[in-house]
Amino acid sequence: METLRSVVQANGLVVAFLCVGLSVWLSYWLSRHFTRGRIHGSAIAIILGLLAAYFAGLFTGGSRGVADIGLLAGIGLMGGGMMRDFGIVSTAFGVHLQELRKAGVVGIVSIFAGVIVSFVVGALVALAFGYTDAESITTIGAGAVTYIVGPVTGTAIGASSDVIALAVAAGVVKSILVMIGTPLVASRIGLNNAQSAMVFGGLMGTTSGVAGGLAATDPRLVPYGAMTATFYTGIGCLMGPSVLYFIVRALV
Repeated sequence: METLRSVVQANGLVVAFLCVGLSVWLSYWLSRHFTRGRIHGSAIAIILGLLAAYFAGLFTGGSRGVADIGLLAGIGLMGGGMMRDFGIVSTAFGVHLQELRKAGVVGIVSIFAGVIVSFVVGALVALAFGYTDAESITTIGAGAVTYIVGPVTGTAIGASSDVIALAVAAGVVKSILVMIGTPLVASRIGLNNAQSAMVFGGLMGTTSGVAGGLAATDPRLVPYGAMTATFYTGIGCLMGPSVLYFIVRALV
């Protein structure tokens, strides 16, 4: 056991990838067998991660979730800002601007409209719950954009870890609602072709939510919705800690 402990502690990042890989596998298995794919595996994985962090905090009394457990300290590096930002940048580099042109002006407008409307709704909710500083309002508003934009914005502008956690939670709730609601409203909003899928992805923005919802509606629409949703995330990460933050600071 001592030998195993020393090997695990010396290879913390490898152990982190193993644990996350097993968690993702379990999440997609649960999604496939218990929700018939209506709740995407990535959303279940995020919920499992939040639950693990909560119970690890109760067990260790720390503030870094499962990373406070010695054998799982590598998750602190894997889940840190460096790896997160690298993942976001690599995703953005995988998208080509010429592909977005296929959606036309409507698709481009939908991306900016989706980011701004989601941000405004999140910011109003933050105000309703008593947050008055620009950093908290902006971070929670960015969380309503997506659960990726929230922590990116909060880290950039110096928001507290509690507020960043709320931003992630808001984004997860939005993702799950989009997954469940998309197949229910698809026929009513004409979500049955590539162009409408692009516009829908630009308006909703949460890539996992859009992908899961479109997969339950028509799997052929998934690439189109996911493409504009990816641009949505990139635009949100750019606007959150810059333009939107400065506007909120000017107002409050």
